[in-house]
Amino acid sequence: MSVLPLVFTSGWASGINAYAVVLLLGVFGATGVSDDIPETLQRPEVLAIAGALFLCEAVADKIPYVDSAWDSVHTVVRPAAGAWVGALLAGQSGSLSDVAAGLLGGSTALASHTVKAGARMAINTSPEPFSNMIVSMAEDLGVGGIVTFAMFHPEAAAIIAAVLLFAGLVVLFFLISRIRRFLRRRAQRREERKLASQVERTPD
Repeated sequence: MSVLPLVFTSGWASGINAYAVVLLLGVFGATGVSDDIPETLQRPEVLAIAGALFLCEAVADKIPYVDSAWDSVHTVVRPAAGAWVGALLAGQSGSLSDVAAGLLGGSTALASHTVKAGARMAINTSPEPFSNMIVSMAEDLGVGGIVTFAMFHPEAAAIIAAVLLFAGLVVLFFLISRIRRFLRRRAQRREERKLASQVERTPD
């Protein structure tokens, strides 16, 4: 069976929480749930690092503005992780080119990361912090659920991931104006702080 559905699903999930994907796939492989998981993902050091970084993300992802800073840093990390996992899965299966799987996993991860980062910017325009926590927990549960489901029903999981990705891109399109206002206000506050500091340093 082609590994294409699993590559697509893991790429989508990597764009949201790459460390959770690596950790889950590694655990599923190490515990014998699936024989399609490469040994690289099952190595103890990989699982330990992924677990530690997952805990860091679980905290940072629920704090307003910190989550957006975290997303900015992971603009490269998540697509790279999606490409890496996709290439490993293809190498294990042999039914898909490593390069093709890497491109698919990386591009899908970049798309879902864009949706996640954009949605967080829009959510951060709200003054209360609870929406960040709720959305973050929903993302964690969604990634865990879809990746687990993909172990047993890869095609169905890929369809769900595709629908979620498309829906996210549509929602993001309508949130663009709100995100622009948020970025303008943040830039304005930065300029105000800069001017205030210059005034404080100016002698009377």
